[in-house]
Amino acid sequence: MKKETIIGMGVVLLGFLAVSFSFGAEPIKVGIIDTYTGPATAYTFDVLDGFKMAVNKVNAMEGGLGKKIEFLTRDEKFKPDIGLAMAKELVLRENVDILMGTINSATALAVSDFAKKEKTPFFVTFSKSDKITGEQGHRYVFQITENTLMAGRAAAFALAKKPFVKYWIAGDDYEYGHAIADGVWNQLKKLKPVVQLLGKSWWKVGETDFTPYITAILAAKPDFIIVATGGSGMVNFQKAAKATGLAQKVPFYQHTAIELSTLEPQGLDAPEGVYGTANYLFYYPDTPENKAFVQEFRNTYNRYPKIGALYGYVTGVLVEKGFAKAGKVDKEKFINAVQGMVIDSPVGKLELRACDHQLMLPMFFGVTKKVPQYPFLIASDIVTIPPKDYMPACEEIKTLRK
Repeated sequence: MKKETIIGMGVVLLGFLAVSFSFGAEPIKVGIIDTYTGPATAYTFDVLDGFKMAVNKVNAMEGGLGKKIEFLTRDEKFKPDIGLAMAKELVLRENVDILMGTINSATALAVSDFAKKEKTPFFVTFSKSDKITGEQGHRYVFQITENTLMAGRAAAFALAKKPFVKYWIAGDDYEYGHAIADGVWNQLKKLKPVVQLLGKSWWKVGETDFTPYITAILAAKPDFIIVATGGSGMVNFQKAAKATGLAQKVPFYQHTAIELSTLEPQGLDAPEGVYGTANYLFYYPDTPENKAFVQEFRNTYNRYPKIGALYGYVTGVLVEKGFAKAGKVDKEKFINAVQGMVIDSPVGKLELRACDHQLMLPMFFGVTKKVPQYPFLIASDIVTIPPKDYMPACEEIKTLRK
């Protein structure tokens, strides 16, 4: 054999051995704590599947730093004590580099406190409490989803431009319900001081008989209702609003009312004319990036991506790019690398804000409508509210954390 050929084969062989050696090394490990049983799976499986889609692409390209990304899942069954125990097991026994989850805000706050003590980065992918990156925020926690303060302010920004003046607030009597309602109303009063609050109705979580509340609301004759419901309450209230005629008489708003998780289970029976907000819609924005994301998700899982798919996917991208920028598997260097990072996504460029580790997401405001293309309602008259118009300023976050 010629000398040049032997040298060339040696270079190729060394390259192959280097790749093989790097993949034989310890992988980047992500521990995922979430609810994988019960109604919450309507949201959490999409987070997991979106994350898997991002990670599979990374691993197919030989991974960040030449390392694969592996993940372990734990079902906390919507119980904070179980979630905290699982976080401890993942960090102290499994030696994960990153924690990720949850849909339960109480779990998220408990795990966040533990992550701070153990100096382990924790990406919150669905919990909505504004305390996560607000008053209880710290160096080791990141919020990939919008929080209640952000959702409320975004809705107020859009509602302030509507002709409604006389409002009623109704919703689930727990932290999320009150936080959403306060977020909308407090900001709406600032933007449009002429608005009036006629009254409030609060019911226990899981309520199915809304007739007494709806009767009282109709008697008060408001122009508009802020309905602060979450989870199964979203669909239950929409069904009641249509059955009682409320939806035809008084327009109302629910955060995520326009999202696929709320509308798909109802098919064409969902009420038209309901206002809502969401960070992700599989048909909007109508861009090549979103179309490619939807097509890949459908090819992989045989369904349309819901809002959680965006959160999971973005987390996967941040984990890979953060360690690649850090240059080594080092938690402190990873945090330094990822805070302030800007990445491409199906909804455009997204920044993980350095001052509070909150992902700066656009908010889409629209109203439900039937269309011939789908066997469920979608959002129409969509308005995009950029994060700069509704996110709390960094100075506000600093004040909260004091």
